[in-house]
Amino acid sequence: MITIDDVRAAAKSITGVAVRTPLLPSWAIGPDLWLKPENLQPVGAFKVRGAVHALLSLSPEAQAAGVITHSSGNHGQALAYAARVVDAPVVVVVPEGAPTVKIEAIRALGAEIVVVAPAERESRTAELAAERGLTIIPPYDHRHIIAGQGTIGLEIVEDLPEVEVVLVPVGGGGLASGVATAVKALAPGAAVIGVEPALAADAADSLAHGQLRPWTTEERYRTMADGLRTSLSELTFAHLRERLDGIVTVSEEEILTTVSLLARSARIVAEPSGAVATAAYLHHRGELPPGRTVAVVSGGNIDPALLAGLLIAEELDT
Repeated sequence: MITIDDVRAAAKSITGVAVRTPLLPSWAIGPDLWLKPENLQPVGAFKVRGAVHALLSLSPEAQAAGVITHSSGNHGQALAYAARVVDAPVVVVVPEGAPTVKIEAIRALGAEIVVVAPAERESRTAELAAERGLTIIPPYDHRHIIAGQGTIGLEIVEDLPEVEVVLVPVGGGGLASGVATAVKALAPGAAVIGVEPALAADAADSLAHGQLRPWTTEERYRTMADGLRTSLSELTFAHLRERLDGIVTVSEEEILTTVSLLARSARIVAEPSGAVATAAYLHHRGELPPGRTVAVVSGGNIDPALLAGLLIAEELDT
């Protein structure tokens, strides 16, 4: 598993490319809540941290040959953005049903897009990598990716040394693995709690049973939080089992109301995946430890029509 030294190395490599996001007090939502707005990254999500670190860790020859990944959107954007730094070719395998706003953003960054059925995203990625001599940079099952995402935890503790609770979204587990590694090393008394949609709760299921319990693609794709539809890997499960202090799940309704609240009360645009940590704070306080809490807003690449509909619906309700 990765260590705090790996996270510190990642922090050095991404300096000047990824943004060091601030911690924002959010007293309008909760008196002891701070938000970590990763929607402010150049691609609108935290994924740029891991993608930059992983790509810059490759040899010049591997970079020139090109890279490939599979992604519902945010990691694909991040890798395409990182590739522009070193002028590397990029292919992104995208599952059918991925948000159009994310697909168009990947294309605008110059990546080649291959659309496949959701269940074929990993197998098609492996096939194309072998055919074209590309290096696979997966969205989460990779030490450099995990270390890069862990820089969020590093920054949280630097900016709020007295932090007591960190809430972090869980999809494939790369973000939570990295953040938990950094926070537990630098602030061991703080609790790191994972948050995932109840309709894609394979991590909660796996941790409860002490072994990986993969959910089917059909089960995981029921949630609107498209960035959290991936399953844990052996690598991320090992990190979460050792370093996560707990996990809670949130409903689709709780996610949607939180997206709207973040926009109105905190002036933060969050996609459904990015809103789950704050949703846990809002709707599941009784399941969380007390104290100064940081919720990671992992991304803001929301369909404009969905955001507008949520805001209009709330306005009508009031």
